[in-house]
Amino acid sequence: MQHNIFLCLSFILAMSVLDLRQNAQAAERQLPGSMAQIKMSFAPLVKKAAPAVVNIYSQKVVKNRRVARLFDDPFFQRFFGDRFGFGYEEPEQRVQNSLGSGVIIDASGLIVTNHHVIAGADQITVVLTDRREFAATLIGSDERTDLAVLKIKAGNDKLPVLILGDSDSLEVGDLVLAIGNPFGVGQTVTNGIVSAVARTKLGDSGPTYFIQTDAAINPGNSGGALVALDGRLIGINTAIFSQSGGSHGIGFAIPANMVRAVVSGLRKGGRLVRPWFGAWGQAMTSDIAASLGLDRPQGIIVSKVYENSPAAQAGIKEGDVIIEINGRPVNDPQALDYRVATLELGKQSIVKIRRKKKKISFRFNVLPPPEIPKRNVTELKGNHPLSGAVIANMSPALADELDLVGFKPGVMIMRMRRRSSASQFFQPGDMILGVNNRKIGRVEELKRVMSIPVREWRIDLLRNNKAMNLVIGR
Repeated sequence: MQHNIFLCLSFILAMSVLDLRQNAQAAERQLPGSMAQIKMSFAPLVKKAAPAVVNIYSQKVVKNRRVARLFDDPFFQRFFGDRFGFGYEEPEQRVQNSLGSGVIIDASGLIVTNHHVIAGADQITVVLTDRREFAATLIGSDERTDLAVLKIKAGNDKLPVLILGDSDSLEVGDLVLAIGNPFGVGQTVTNGIVSAVARTKLGDSGPTYFIQTDAAINPGNSGGALVALDGRLIGINTAIFSQSGGSHGIGFAIPANMVRAVVSGLRKGGRLVRPWFGAWGQAMTSDIAASLGLDRPQGIIVSKVYENSPAAQAGIKEGDVIIEINGRPVNDPQALDYRVATLELGKQSIVKIRRKKKKISFRFNVLPPPEIPKRNVTELKGNHPLSGAVIANMSPALADELDLVGFKPGVMIMRMRRRSSASQFFQPGDMILGVNNRKIGRVEELKRVMSIPVREWRIDLLRNNKAMNLVIGR
């Protein structure tokens, strides 16, 4: 009897739990209960953010060589091309227009956009969403990060502003809005999610480190805003992967933390000085990780530490594996460049390494690159293949000034006189490593070696990171 009563009570309890679950599920599926719930949208966020996103119109004057009508005829062009210089008239000038977007980040009129939007511009005009127009002044531009800073004077007029957020707080899956002027149709807002937060290896120079989003980004969006749901600017839209020129849901934005660092540097003097770490290396591979007894590839294996650099002073050695900067993972050289580039000069930061299966943390000073040795810019003269070349001692400071990734000590060709001996064999950017089996490390060494008359010159050089050997006779 007691057993039957127990079974009945158990059955009643189970049915009650089942009813509660069904009611909960029904509540989850129920229709919106109010107009407020029906009207849920991004509109309040757009009203807050969109006014700070501006259109940027840039103009530059370009010269075209104009062909006389007779030689412009397709018949003559087919057979003679451009060979007859007398068929050309004086170059004519024309105005080339380009369109992009920008973001007001300071009430004083400071605007950030892409470098490629205003590159070479003679005139820049900024148009706000309320149709106010301003002539803009270029404060500074950094081709390496593709960022530029403009300034407009609005007088007593109040300007809308977007506050820079912390792009390191982003997570894959976060909702974002992209605001810009695609194809010149007018300000447009699209939404999507963060598809990835640390995309590297998308360009030939660094620090290439992007936020990837599936929010539609198209031509004209360049320099526009990627906005988080808290209303802060977390990226500057800059590029897309596309075979047609339109959006395929793979767009890239420069992280706000990089924007903050570049703006801070450019607004101080018009030229960006990046922090310098002084250690280089290669990404850990699966094979290397296995040989070191690691369960997975992680970090950068240090192959070079520059003497007296912040890395050397901190205690970093060749063979160490850098795994973090200030608690953020570093898994390839581009990520290391990015993490260092976003540090604040004059402060201290923490680098974590792996050394023989032990994890060690070091503090290092965030310093600008030094000009050691002095560049000693010199034009070579004389009866030799390098006559007419302007050379300089490479230093971390000069490498930074020339936007070179990494640093290689030696003597670089900066430029050359037209029609000089050097212009026949060399290019600006060539690094001279040796002459006639003598290693070259300084300008004075190269100058001295080239002054010795010989019948044949054997010159070792580095061009686009490739070693070359030139044999040049008299």
